[in-house]
Amino acid sequence: MAVITKFVVVRDGVEKMTFASKKEADAYDRMLDVADNLIPFLQQGELELQDSSLEKLAFYLASNKDTLANLLKGAAPVKAAPAKRSKKSEAQQSE
Repeated sequence: MAVITKFVVVRDGVEKMTFASKKEADAYDRMLDVADNLIPFLQQGELELQDSSLEKLAFYLASNKDTLANLLKGAAPVKAAPAKRSKKSEAQQSE
């Protein structure tokens, strides 16, 4: 019989996510804290968002906080590297 340790992030009595490490669970919990703190900030704006859209936006911003912080500092956005094309796909396209 195997013993498996799981770390569960619970918010308002609801299990949000399960992780294999405490570090990952703590990071996710902190991200949820940031999202919760962003909601009142976003509500102060003149945007008229439904609650579900507001929560999704706050979650997106919180999950991308490092990129957002760099953008707010004036850094240029980092573009995703183009996918490398294999020789087989290049040959198929040239036909």
